[in-house]
Amino acid sequence: MVVLVILVSVLAFILLSVSPIDPLQTNVGQAALGAMSPEQVEKLRAYWGVGVPPVERYLSWASDFLRGDMGTSLLYRRPVAKVIGEKLFNSFWLFTSAWFFSGVIGFFLGILAGRKRGGVCDRIVTGYSLFVASTPAFWIAMILLLVFAVRLKWFPIGLSVPIGTAAEDITVTDRIRHAVLPAAALSITGISSIALHTREKMIAVMESDFVLFARARGESERSVIVRHGIRNILIPAMTLQFASVSEIIGGSVLVEQVFSYPGLGQAAVTAGLGSDVPLLLGITVVTAVIVFSGNLAANVLYGVVDPRIREGVARP
Repeated sequence: MVVLVILVSVLAFILLSVSPIDPLQTNVGQAALGAMSPEQVEKLRAYWGVGVPPVERYLSWASDFLRGDMGTSLLYRRPVAKVIGEKLFNSFWLFTSAWFFSGVIGFFLGILAGRKRGGVCDRIVTGYSLFVASTPAFWIAMILLLVFAVRLKWFPIGLSVPIGTAAEDITVTDRIRHAVLPAAALSITGISSIALHTREKMIAVMESDFVLFARARGESERSVIVRHGIRNILIPAMTLQFASVSEIIGGSVLVEQVFSYPGLGQAAVTAGLGSDVPLLLGITVVTAVIVFSGNLAANVLYGVVDPRIREGVARP
């Protein structure tokens, strides 16, 4: 995990270094730069790190990061750790709810479709999954926004809290109402891959010889699905579920833009377009750690689901 995090930070820094965006023109403007004195322009160049060799900039950032200092955001003018903490708190509602509902719904839809290949449920679930898998996340978010926020007015149009409300007056219900549509958009896009994968594994199990033998012994369909189907497809589904953390984080970038949701994804877009290197590198490293931690959690849970996988338990 440590090696992967280092490689991710290096790759992100290289991409930022070759970016054609000029931080001075983007954040100050060409007209304002023309009206400044050479001394003021030089101070701005030093502030944004223009002209400093990329290797020197990366090593300086990495040394501070290892000491627990993520640096100061050039756009927000605040410590990067505090900015990421606030944005991650807002996105936490989206990530957890979308991850949970997409996994649970996709898993049961996959079971429903795979229990009988070619059946009505199989055709419906497969058609839905293929349609959603080929649909961009931002398009689904825009449809949900137009239908449930603009036309039906069931949910707020955007943001994470009501406009004009003091911080102490914001309730958990307000945050949930503002997070429903973004979380739904992320969940809908995440269901398809888990449903299709679970369907394939379920079909393989239901058409296996040991399931045929179980049916010959007189086991009911419910017993076959629970005892033989779910137990055999749970570990592959768990692997895909924890691996979907990266897809949810990536999809949140577009979804948060549609709903103007001030989360981690929108902060990453702002930092990228504004050449805020400390903030973007901090977001990249934090999200990479979250994704790698999800994969690690899946590996640990394998032994809980199937004790035979634990090291030293299995015997040849």
